[in-house]
Formats: sequence, C-alpha cells, structure tokens
Amino acid sequence: MRTIKGPSLHLAQFSDAQPPFNSLGSLAAWASERGFKALQIPAWDARLLDLRTAAESRDYCDEITGVVAQHGLAISELTTHILGQLVAVHPAYDALCDAFAPEAVHGNSAARTAWALDQIQLAARASRRLGLTEMGTFSGSFAWPYVFPFPQRPEGLVTAAFDELARRWRPILDVCDEQDVNLCYEIHPSEDLHDGVTFEMLLDRVGGHPRCGILFDPSHLVLQQLKYLDFLDIYRERIRMFHVKDAEFIPTGRQGIYGGYQSWANRAGRFRSLGDGQVDFKGIFSKLTQYGFGGWATLEWECCLKNQDDGAREGADFIQDHIIRVTDRIFDDFAGTPLDPAGVNTLLGIA
Repeated sequence: MRTIKGPSLHLAQFSDAQPPFNSLGSLAAWASERGFKALQIPAWDARLLDLRTAAESRDYCDEITGVVAQHGLAISELTTHILGQLVAVHPAYDALCDAFAPEAVHGNSAARTAWALDQIQLAARASRRLGLTEMGTFSGSFAWPYVFPFPQRPEGLVTAAFDELARRWRPILDVCDEQDVNLCYEIHPSEDLHDGVTFEMLLDRVGGHPRCGILFDPSHLVLQQLKYLDFLDIYRERIRMFHVKDAEFIPTGRQGIYGGYQSWANRAGRFRSLGDGQVDFKGIFSKLTQYGFGGWATLEWECCLKNQDDGAREGADFIQDHIIRVTDRIFDDFAGTPLDPAGVNTLLGIA
C-alpha cells in the first residue's frame, strides 16, 4: 500500500484573463493559500506553459518548476484533454472543435488532427523534462453521435471507428513509452472511451499497450449510473491518475440520464463541489490506497451552484481529510506469538 499524494489542483477551470488566474506564478500563490500542494497544468494553455519550449528546453522546465516551488508547490501532471479531443472529431463537431486549434487549420480536419498529434507528442516530451510520469487526455470521438442510434447503426460502423481511433493513438502511445510517460484517458461521456467496455475496445486494438492508462473521475461514472467502486476493482492496474470530482444523479418523472437539453443546474445529473454530491469518496480513497495507487488526488472543480473560490478552498480540505496515511504495522501484532518452524508444526499437530 502507498499513501496517495495531494491535494493537487487542475487549473483548466481556473485559468482566466483576469488576475490572479492569468499566470502560473499568481495561480500558484492563490492555490497555495488555499491548501494545495501541487498543480495539474493544461498543456494547451499558453498563459501557463509554452509547450514547445518545455519539450525542448531543460532550463525552461527548471524555470517553470521553480515558479511553483516558490509557493511550496509541485507540478503533479500535464493534461492534454483539448488536444486529445482533436485527435478524433466527428464531422458534426468540426465547427465547434476548430475553436480549440490555431486559425491556420480551421476548416481543415486533417491539418487540425496533425497539429493536435504533434502537440500531444510535445506534451509527452515536456512531461519527461519536467520529471512527470503521467499525462491526462481525452480520446476524441468518431462514434459518439451513434451511441443510442435511430436509425440503427450500420454493420461495421463501431469497428471502423475504433480501428481508426487505435491507428491514430498507437504512435502517440509509442512516443509516451519512449518518454517513460503513461497516457491516461479520462473516461468521459462524449468521448469514444466513455466506460470500461469502450476502454477495453481501444486497449485490445493497441495490443494492451503498457502506456495505455486511465484517468479515474467518478463524477462521469455517476452520471452514467456505472458502479464506480467495481470499476476500481476491475481496472486498478490501469488507473494512474485521479480527478476528485463530485456529482449527483436525481432522476425525476420528467428526465433521466440524457438531461432533456437542460442547463447544468436543471439536469437530473449534475456536477457538484466536493462533499455536496453523492460520490462515496471514503470508499474510493480506501480502495485506491489498498490497491497501492501512489499518484495525486487532484481537485477538478466543476459545480453548477457553488462559487469556485469556495469550491477550491473546501476541496483542498476535503481531499486532505480523505487521504489515508498507510499503516506501517498490523494492528494485532501486540498479541502475536513468534514461533520457529518446529513450533509451528507442534501447534498444528504435525509430526
């Protein structure tokens, strides 16, 4: 067993054009004051990280590490979710996804994908230079519009989608292997990897690649009504990152999982600040500790009701209170009786 590290803070929902959220240094100071010990940096946010320079320059990485260290913090991981989303884009989402990429590749899906693949490789190299071993991402999606289809899906559609998904991701996984970095897919609705079965479909197609991992976020499993504690039992060897995010699912006579096109505040399934939802975090932290997860517990703040500053401050305390310091002794050792092999045989009545 190992003690989980934390709390870390995912910066994607906090970085902004306004201070103190517009630079890594000011965000680090803000996060430190609220009790965090590390920052998870979105690799696509140029306000926080020059990705290409980080991939190429040890001095720059030392500088970035020093910026957060001045405030008593470490960098827990880089994430590439927005970049991963662009690896596989169904045409229905082309216009929306163009906003994630440089203007030079807008309207050109092939060029946009090539740009994203290059950026993720840079992020893997930057992770290595920063001394990090895990990197989070999204899988992107070809098949999501057909998840609950009518008319029915044509024969072979899902197979073709996952074959192509694997073809695009396999070279990235190989680069991650070269850089000694685990690529952790966040299991997330709207991605082709949205539950355990779909993760296995990709894992099989990339030959059980050793760098193909999972970013575990129970909130997305609650909204699918998936048994997230069982998920930990099944995929514990592949879970290498952990987003601590709460959610609740309260179906009514009018709506259920699909949400009826309502705003977040009016959906049956809603994201909540830590402790305000239904996730059994005592069970999650217990299982992760038992299974030897030694990574970071990272707050990803998303709440349809609570102010983000309150959510961050309360979230840091919540994570700290749930981290289990592992024991270095067995509780009933005081009553133990040491015996040599002969004594053991005598105890058992063995001649």
